Amino acid sequence: MLLVIRLIRVLRVFRVLKMFAYWNDANLLLRSLYSARRKITVFLATIFVAAVVFGALLYVVEGPEYGFTSIPKSVYWAVITITTVGYGDVVPQTGLGQAIATLVMLIGYSVIAVPTGIFASELMMEMQRSRSDRHCPECAASGHESDAKFCRHCGTTLPAEIDENSAVS
Repeated sequence: MLLVIRLIRVLRVFRVLKMFAYWNDANLLLRSLYSARRKITVFLATIFVAAVVFGALLYVVEGPEYGFTSIPKSVYWAVITITTVGYGDVVPQTGLGQAIATLVMLIGYSVIAVPTGIFASELMMEMQRSRSDRHCPECAASGHESDAKFCRHCGTTLPAEIDENSAVS
């Protein structure tokens, strides 16, 4: 029982911080992430496979004499290089190993760019879906936000949106 009361007290923080005003925006972001989950999962799985392949390849090319003592240690190097952390504890020494490292570094930049692009496109699609079909009575502009009170083009007051669920036939 005390746990429930404590939870209700935590909810008061949201009221104090006026966080409920951002609830719709947070839901928009969550819906976008949910829509992009399959694409991002496929991308991350591809990066994981690439890390294993490049790690195994560098283990074969460099070998234990240059610090790549096992395939898991080489995969660790690949993950550290792909994520652009680059601790430097294991470094390729041969020319071929350095060429592979350069390729892995270039692939590492996609770890940031590709999911960001996927999420941004899903966010734009979700924003377009959330726009209403209300038209301005003055300039006939459409595509206003669902909670808009004024036209984004001319500033005229928009008519109230009719909720289909509460409309009586």
